[in-house]
Amino acid sequence: MSELNEREVYLDNSATTPCFPEVVELMNRIFLQEYGNPSSLHHKGVEAEKRIREAKETFAQILKCRTDNIYFTSCGTESDNIALIGGALANERQGKHLITTQIEHAAVSESMRYLESQGFEVTYLPVDRYGRVDPESVRDAVRDDTILVSVMHMNNEIGALEPIEEIGRIIKEKNPKTLFHVDAVQSFGKAVIHPQKMHIDFLAASGHKFHSPKGVGLLYVGDGVKVKNILFGGGQQRGLRSGTENVPGIAGMALAAKMIYSHLDENLDRLYAMKQSFIDRVTKIEGVHVNGPTGRESAPHVISLSIEGVRAEVLLHALEEKKIYVSAGSACSSNRPHVSTTLVATGTPREFLDSTIRISTSELTKEEDLEYAADALEEIVPFLRRYTRR
Repeated sequence: MSELNEREVYLDNSATTPCFPEVVELMNRIFLQEYGNPSSLHHKGVEAEKRIREAKETFAQILKCRTDNIYFTSCGTESDNIALIGGALANERQGKHLITTQIEHAAVSESMRYLESQGFEVTYLPVDRYGRVDPESVRDAVRDDTILVSVMHMNNEIGALEPIEEIGRIIKEKNPKTLFHVDAVQSFGKAVIHPQKMHIDFLAASGHKFHSPKGVGLLYVGDGVKVKNILFGGGQQRGLRSGTENVPGIAGMALAAKMIYSHLDENLDRLYAMKQSFIDRVTKIEGVHVNGPTGRESAPHVISLSIEGVRAEVLLHALEEKKIYVSAGSACSSNRPHVSTTLVATGTPREFLDSTIRISTSELTKEEDLEYAADALEEIVPFLRRYTRR
């Protein structure tokens, strides 16, 4: 245990992941040697453009799509914004009704609120106590004037895994013209995703969630899908996403994706086993409750714990003193305190709203990391609870 006490245990991988060393090595080579602008016609530009082409081929193989379906952005938020705002504006003559859920990431929910300010109507679907959307509620909500539905694949706070393929099929049965957007920021690298099979028209992913750098993202756009550009400039990426491409980031993201998907099944088995073992242990601590689903019906890497009588911020800092890093919720809503819309939507008791932490793993997480975190919780939680009661 003394050796473990000296180590850092990073369990906030839903916020961001460390880069694979191989990704850093590749990016460094591109920064220093292959630094051309991919729009330039000379050798350095051609060299850079080749990196982008190879990255598109990698993602096209993973997603089982054409390279023309792949666009690169600065992050998952930008990908969501282009899909939702650009998709809505391009199809508003067909209708102005949109559908999403009550537990979406702010990149989606704030885009929807913007579209409401522009005259669109948005239906916000409820979820059950496990954070799951009932596919039949989607069927009931889709109308003749519904132009777009947005449902996240894996929830970033409680790990709810939505039945994306069933929802996509239902949408197209009810209204074949309705577009289906999926925020896959948490699920890319943690699940097999084939957009065409799943009836997905837009799919967003973000590199820093799967061991590549911050500042690079991915947007899949299905064949024949109309979307307006919301960035104006040099017309790169067939005019949909102007701006010089982040070649090192794109190449690094593609390498990370290739590495992860080369042994995905094996890694998922390990993540699910570690998650269940950790849950079995920490739920034996008095007053510790798991939010959201568990097992294979959940995200393999997200664990949400509500701890009776202990504020999340206090527990977070107590764990930090032991060099264990977790989150008090989504890290993507700035560092200001806020009430989790996901916990509210799932009916979490009010007293747990500020007593919930998120533990999130990655393929770099070791079993002993979670064992050490469980040891720490067994020690810290009863102490903090006694201190709070005084």
